[in-house]
Amino acid sequence: MKKSLSFALLLSLSAFSHASFAQETLRFGVDPTFPPFESKASDGSLQGFDIDLGNAICAQAKVKCQWVQIGFDGSIPALQARKFDAILSAMSMTEKRREQVAFSDMLYVTPSALLTPANAPLTGDINALRGKRIGVAQGTIQETYAKAQWATKGVSVVSYPNQMEIYPDLVAGRLDASLANAVSAEQGFLNTPAGKDYVISATLVDKEVLGNGVGIGLRKDDAANLKLINTALAELHSNGTYDQLAKKYFKFKVYP
Repeated sequence: MKKSLSFALLLSLSAFSHASFAQETLRFGVDPTFPPFESKASDGSLQGFDIDLGNAICAQAKVKCQWVQIGFDGSIPALQARKFDAILSAMSMTEKRREQVAFSDMLYVTPSALLTPANAPLTGDINALRGKRIGVAQGTIQETYAKAQWATKGVSVVSYPNQMEIYPDLVAGRLDASLANAVSAEQGFLNTPAGKDYVISATLVDKEVLGNGVGIGLRKDDAANLKLINTALAELHSNGTYDQLAKKYFKFKVYP
């Protein structure tokens, strides 16, 4: 009888210890190949708006932030496998993704953009795109949109591991255009020497496929961390921290 009680006590203490750890640490999954939202600095440290916002959420909630780097297209399976607690990596909230994860309150909203050479601007019109090669990043809403709306109509949609790997092929002429997040395309490419001869020739809005803003993705049964994140995020808006961080990265309002 004493052995049974001791074993039960150990199990109880173990469960309490695990729960305490969960409350003390918030693990975010991130793909740092998407400036200005998330990328790596020259010293290998993580930087970007999402990184600053995630760290601010943790500070507000009085928990420790832990960042787990992973390819974007594998982020939802990794979340379900409990490799981290939440995805904070510019993930647009689409209905298809809502079937797999629960989303926090909206973080920001930015459009998708068609990135093309300045001397041969294309448009989102299918007649202009037919026969062209369009680069997209794997697992993104831009890939989903391009395959659903263009690939079946004579457009060659080429998927890459991440957006940063698309730009060299675009400059080399192996691609005619890229469909990407507008802010990332501007700050991660157009504002660099390599992107001086390129423009955003069209912006796309499609709430069904491209989503309605970006959120933090969590497991559907994780009500505790969802409440923790939303409560902290609301306070960051209230105390002005969110606006301070946004002004550091953007020249326009990204939160309506």
